[in-house]
Amino acid sequence: MNRLNIVLAILGIGLALLIFNNSSGMTFGMRNDDFARVIYLVPIALMMSAAVWGSRHTVSQSLRNLLIWFVIIMALATGYIYRYDAERVGNRLFAGLIPGHAVVVTTSEGGQEVIIHKRSSGHFEAVVKINGQPIEMLVDTGASTIALSQQDAERVGIIPENLTYSMTVMTANGRANAAPVELGSVSIGPIKRHDVKASVAEAGKLDQSLLGMSFLETLGSMQMQTDELRLRD
Repeated sequence: MNRLNIVLAILGIGLALLIFNNSSGMTFGMRNDDFARVIYLVPIALMMSAAVWGSRHTVSQSLRNLLIWFVIIMALATGYIYRYDAERVGNRLFAGLIPGHAVVVTTSEGGQEVIIHKRSSGHFEAVVKINGQPIEMLVDTGASTIALSQQDAERVGIIPENLTYSMTVMTANGRANAAPVELGSVSIGPIKRHDVKASVAEAGKLDQSLLGMSFLETLGSMQMQTDELRLRD
C-alpha cells in the first residue's frame, strides 16, 4: 500500500466514524469537530514522517528532523485550537495600548460583551461609529441624549448651519443651546442602533462629543467596574 492509499484510508475511516457518530456529537470521547481536526492532521504528519525517514540521513539526523516537524505541527495545531483565546488577549492588549479601543469578548452564555477601559483622565472614552464615521466620544450617563460637537456633527453628515438650536443643555463650559437631531446609526463594536435621538451643541460649547442615555438606555446591561465599563446588547 503506497502513501496515497494510506492517507485515503485514514480520511475514509475518519469520515465514516464522523458520519456514524453524527447524532451523538462525540467520537472516541472527543467532540466531532476536534476529531475531524485530528483526522486532518494525522495524514499530513505521516507523509512528513515518511519523507524524513526516506531521506538519506543518519538516524540521529532523521530523528532531529522528525522532532522539528513535530514541534512545527504541534505549534500550528495549538495556534489553531486557541486562536480565539489569542484574539481575546490581543484585543485586551490593544485596548491597553490604545485607550478608546473597545474590546469585544464572548460571555459564558455565548453572547457578546463590549469592554471599554478607563483612560488616565479617569473617564471612559470610546470610538463610536455614527452614520459609519468613527467619532471619539466620552461615555456620559448624565447626558440625556448623545451630544455632538459641531465638528463631529459635520463629520457624520450634519450641517450645523441648517439646524434650529431650540434646546438648552448643560455642558462642561456651562449652559448652552443645542439643536435636536436624529442619527441614522450608532454602533460600538457589535452593538448597533438605528434612528437614535441626539443633539448638536452650539459652536465652541462642547469640547468632546458625549455618548449619552439615548443610546446607553437601549443596552441589555451596563456594568461599571474600577477601570472597566462593560456593555451588553
